Amino acid sequence: MIRTVIAVIDDMFLASKVRATAKALGMLAVFPRGLDSLRHSIDDGVPDIIVVDLQHAKLDPIALGSELKTNERLKAVPVVGFFSHVEAELQRKAVQAGYDQVLPRSVFFGELANVLSGESKCESKKA
Repeated sequence: MIRTVIAVIDDMFLASKVRATAKALGMLAVFPRGLDSLRHSIDDGVPDIIVVDLQHAKLDPIALGSELKTNERLKAVPVVGFFSHVEAELQRKAVQAGYDQVLPRSVFFGELANVLSGESKCESKKA
């Protein structure tokens, strides 16, 4: 079975990095364009990981994190958010919403292959 990453990332440059890394790992990357598309992707099957651009997602990333972590089918799926290191309040809210890891953008992309494969040893920064 092909491992799947759902990536809530609207920036095309960042999405291309995730797509290329996922492909190199033999994973399928899915980029939903809205909440309905995201729910449809999840209905198609439980992903192996969900990554969210906390600053630029068109969805409310905090409400999304809470929704994902209260869904019985999804609560075991790792949810990883990334943010600009200067957004400490956003980071704090994401941790409270249940994100499994909340990483600065530079760390997230520096460790992208490890994050997607579930081998990341990066600690979430606590605000």
